[in-house]
Amino acid sequence: MFGSKPGAKNTIDSLIGITTRIEGDIHFVGGLRIDGHVKGNVIADDEQSSMLVISEHARVDGAIVANHLVVNGTITGPVYASDLLELQPKAKVSGDLRYRALEMHHGAIIDGTLTHVDEEDRPGLKLAASNG
Repeated sequence: MFGSKPGAKNTIDSLIGITTRIEGDIHFVGGLRIDGHVKGNVIADDEQSSMLVISEHARVDGAIVANHLVVNGTITGPVYASDLLELQPKAKVSGDLRYRALEMHHGAIIDGTLTHVDEEDRPGLKLAASNG
């Protein structure tokens, strides 16, 4: 896969269903798909081989850190994709985005800055607790 490191895993290990609402931070390893609502930060503990999918029905209110991020839902908060950030047609992001490689489809909406980072750059992202 483009930009993926050798041995990178691109499978989904866990699912947060469409009727599920989570309040609090989520830490994951491997692949995670969110169809529901998360009010908190979503952080890949192993950022070098993680994949996060935010479906068109999903909403995340908080910061996101992952290696490969696919967005087709709504995010309110800063985003850091250490490898690839894919913004699908129904993606709506309110927050600054940092990425190494970007794929943006027609229809995706961004309210924030897009910043390219080199491979040696680490996230300058300050994770803030979700308030309200």
